[in-house]
Amino acid sequence: MALLDAGVATVYATAGIAAGVRDDPRVRTLVLDVTDDASVAAAAAAAPDVTVLVNNAGVLHFGGVLDGDLDCIGQDLATNYLGLLRVSRAFAPVLERNRPATLVNVLTLIALAPAPPMAGYSASKAAAHSATQALRAELRDRGVHVLGAYPGGIDMLAGMEAAKAAPELVAARIVAAVAAGESIVFPDDASAGAGSVYLTDPVELEAMLAA
Repeated sequence: MALLDAGVATVYATAGIAAGVRDDPRVRTLVLDVTDDASVAAAAAAAPDVTVLVNNAGVLHFGGVLDGDLDCIGQDLATNYLGLLRVSRAFAPVLERNRPATLVNVLTLIALAPAPPMAGYSASKAAAHSATQALRAELRDRGVHVLGAYPGGIDMLAGMEAAKAAPELVAARIVAAVAAGESIVFPDDASAGAGSVYLTDPVELEAMLAA
């Protein structure tokens, strides 16, 4: 909805389409499995006019770094890191053809310092954070800007008891950051406060999240 409110001509949506958005003639649905090469290639071919790509697919398994199920950790990495790479690689030529363009990676605050009960998820998002930095460097001279978004808890996460931001607020702030040409955004009040800690003292954020 935030993209539609911003006046975009076409939104290609692959999941989580609200009823009010689904009926908007500007919304086109695509089938996309970010863990499957053929599915990703088909999506890139079906959306040749994309100027803003939002990588937002994700899975989360609970478990510590010492006792978490390794298969679950592998699933987190396959979707949250390798899936992001797969989609970014497939769409990079599309974005470059349509430049100026923007690639948005929706990460998480715990990409910057881990939450111990979500060790696999944290690690996968940390890898995605590193990939975001690498993509920014590789695409800078190709007319594609890269934005990393680092929200805290969003009110769509089950199994986590904590203050959570409304997804509409997070989406609106990310869209505003795209329009402003920002490279990093902490799109809710909790992540903004923690993000300021990270920018001045990363070890302090690590201690905060470990607690």
